Amino acid sequence: MPHNLALREEFGTVETRVERLNARYAHHSATSVLELALRDRELGRIALVSSFGAESVVLLHMISVMKPDTPVIFIDTEMLFPETIQYQLDLIDKLDLRDVRRISPSPARINAHDPDGLLHLSDKDACCNLRKTVPLQNALGHFDAWITGRKRFQGSTRATLDFFENEDDTRIKINPLAYWAPEDLKDYMINNRLPRHPLVAKGYPSIGCAPCTSPVKEGEDPRAGRWRGEDKTECGIHIVDGKFVRIGNPGKGDAA
Repeated sequence: MPHNLALREEFGTVETRVERLNARYAHHSATSVLELALRDRELGRIALVSSFGAESVVLLHMISVMKPDTPVIFIDTEMLFPETIQYQLDLIDKLDLRDVRRISPSPARINAHDPDGLLHLSDKDACCNLRKTVPLQNALGHFDAWITGRKRFQGSTRATLDFFENEDDTRIKINPLAYWAPEDLKDYMINNRLPRHPLVAKGYPSIGCAPCTSPVKEGEDPRAGRWRGEDKTECGIHIVDGKFVRIGNPGKGDAA
C-alpha cells in the first residue's frame, strides 16, 4: 500500500490531520513544534525545502541539532548566484547536514522551453514553473509533509498562517516559524553564531535567481529586489486554494 494511503487509513485525511495537529501544537514554540513534528507519526515522511537564502540558516541549524539526517531539498534553478551555491556547500559542512538533495530542472524540458536561458525576460512565471515549481513538485512526490520557512509577517497571503497547512489534500506543510518576527530571526542567528549569506551584506535581504534579484535600497521593502518592476512577488512553489501563488502583497524575507 502506498505510504500516503496508509497514513490516511490510520490517521484520516490531510485536512483532519492538519486540524488535529494545529490544536495539539497551538501553544508550542517554534523549536518545540519542529522537534515534535519530526517524530510525529501522523506526518509521515518529512523533508525540509530550503533556498539556502538570507534566512534559511535558521531552520537548517534547527534541523542539524534535532535530526541532521532529515532530507533537505535544495532547488538549483541553474540561475542562482554563485554565492548561493557556495553558501550551500559551506552550510552542509558547518552544520553537518547529512542528506541535502540538490534538484534541478529536467534537461529535456530546458532544451524544449528555455534553450537559451532567456525565458525569464519574456515570461517570468513560466520560467519559475519550469525551473522551480515542477522540479519541486516532482521531488515532493516522495514525501507526506514538508517544512517551510514561511512566516505571518511576510504579507497578507500569510497573515493567518498556522503551524500546519493542508496542501491541496495531498500533503502537509509545516511552518515552524509562522509566528516569528524579524527580530526573532536576527536574535537566533546572533545567539547561535550562524553565518549569513554573503549577499546580505551587499544589499540583498531576499535572494532568488540572479537575473531576477537586485539590491535593495535603504527604506525599500526587503523584497523590493525580487522581480523588480513586475506584478509578481512569489515564485509559485506554494499552493493556496488549489492554485500556485505567484502574486501577493510583498512581504519580508525569503519566500521559501
